[in-house]
Amino acid sequence: MDYQFTEEQNMLVESLRAFVDQELIPYENETDKAGEVSEELGNQIKKKSMEMGFYAANLPESVGGGGLDYVGLALMEREFGKTTYGLHGFCHRPSEILMACEGDQIERFLKPCVSGEKKEFFALTEPGAGSDIMSMQTRAERDGDDWIVNGSKHFISSVIMADFAIVFAQTGITETPRGPRKQVTAFLVEKGTPGFDIELGPRCAAQRAYHTYQLSFTDCRVPNGNILGEEGKGLDLADKWLSMGRVWVAAAACGKAERLLGLATNWAAERKQFGQPIGKFQGTAFKLADMATELQAANLLVMNAARKADLGIMEPNDAAMAKLFASEMVGRAADNTVQIYGGMGLMEDLPVERLWRDARLDRIWDGTSEIQRHIISRSLLRPLGA
Repeated sequence: MDYQFTEEQNMLVESLRAFVDQELIPYENETDKAGEVSEELGNQIKKKSMEMGFYAANLPESVGGGGLDYVGLALMEREFGKTTYGLHGFCHRPSEILMACEGDQIERFLKPCVSGEKKEFFALTEPGAGSDIMSMQTRAERDGDDWIVNGSKHFISSVIMADFAIVFAQTGITETPRGPRKQVTAFLVEKGTPGFDIELGPRCAAQRAYHTYQLSFTDCRVPNGNILGEEGKGLDLADKWLSMGRVWVAAAACGKAERLLGLATNWAAERKQFGQPIGKFQGTAFKLADMATELQAANLLVMNAARKADLGIMEPNDAAMAKLFASEMVGRAADNTVQIYGGMGLMEDLPVERLWRDARLDRIWDGTSEIQRHIISRSLLRPLGA
């Protein structure tokens, strides 16, 4: 596999690194301790991101986006992954499924997200239906030209309160050869709609400035014109977003691991014990060797998935392999870096303990490691009828 980057892609990476170093990393400590990004700082990051062309780079130029291909987006996510989601989340990447907007939805929802006027929630996960999407309890029932939505969503992540939510709800049952299957429809539900309530979720140990929200729907009336895509086809829309989301988590994990490797290597070269740099001791040196090797492997898995996505041939197991390996790789890298730093690795004055905390989340969100292994093993066994 040849993953040599073009001059344009290398220039993109250089621009992103300078942006992350100058506009994001200096604010990591204060925002992590505060548990939020101030409105002033968030607007500052958003403005500079737009000036650099990073904002909405994932959407086509035809709707005002940057038109970046999947490889370019993977490179972008890798660089942004070196800092917290709470900061780079203001360099917004709108949900790609908004491209399913039609008619007046384009002006009301899609274009405002591209221009930065609006922000969306992707509301799929529920208290009793995380990775098990078909256990979804949120329901929408037809009432004339409207739908009545009842249910709840949680762990809905965003840097700020969104203006509307892409809400997935059960709208019927379909009989299949494997038995009854829920029909799921995606709805665009605006903040302020009667019966739609939003609360800030519990504080997380990882990504502290990146919030989660809890959404509840009580007899919430949504117009039929607010269906995104087709009735009963919501999961078809979600599947592509979920698969690419796993590639983005994997890319960000590679960025985080690259930063950790740099910190660990510098510390091992400078920190002295018993009259020599600790990097000369095999116990430390071999940790660095393992980190570098696993990072290279994870980068290749990410680039493989991104290139296949650009060709339209990426399979769910490609994304699952990248997400599984990269998320577990960065966990080991973070733990090794703490070990190399010793006690200083757990002190808040240095970024290591924050990166260590943040890395733990990568094995959970966008599908746990166990779910990724299930996807991969299913891709192996199903062709054999097992």
